[in-house]
Amino acid sequence: MRKIFSLFLVFFLISCSSATQFGAGVNITFDPRTIGMQIDDTIMQKNLSARLALADKKYFLSIQSEVMDGRIFLSGKVDGPEEKIKITKMAWEIPGARSVKNAITIRGQSNFKSTAKDILITSQLRTALILNKKTKARNYTLETVNKNIYIFGIAMDDEEKKEVIDEANKIYDVKEVIPSIYLASELSRTKVN
Repeated sequence: MRKIFSLFLVFFLISCSSATQFGAGVNITFDPRTIGMQIDDTIMQKNLSARLALADKKYFLSIQSEVMDGRIFLSGKVDGPEEKIKITKMAWEIPGARSVKNAITIRGQSNFKSTAKDILITSQLRTALILNKKTKARNYTLETVNKNIYIFGIAMDDEEKKEVIDEANKIYDVKEVIPSIYLASELSRTKVN
């Protein structure tokens, strides 16, 4: 029985390698979460992905989710506001969910020009974070929607968190910066927000 459990655990950890990745295959430089927390977050993310796919197969490709310390970040596009509400509700129903940040947009509310501008803003912020020696750019997922920048990630200290937000605010034509940046010291299942 012990061997079976060990094999299962090794297989699970290998298949959960995305627990240390955010965005499109970007590895986290430093992840202060314990292995147990990473596994919990991965289970939550897989659970949400499965629920979304069961609700409607199109969500499998159109909705992205990130989970960090029980905090869920959603992005992607849907056809109407009812779908956005439905997906948010599904995220809140995941056992262990501590918060849900929703950056899902409604199709048709943006055009080619605004989408191009959003991509440019995200690229500018990503470049600024890479060039800034005080930030670990790989620790952040960036999403720009209608000139609003959503930042999701882990900062090592208050100074890094401030640097990331300052870099975002420096970018021309940004309406609002919406940070979901957690300090490494805040990542604990025992803390209640």
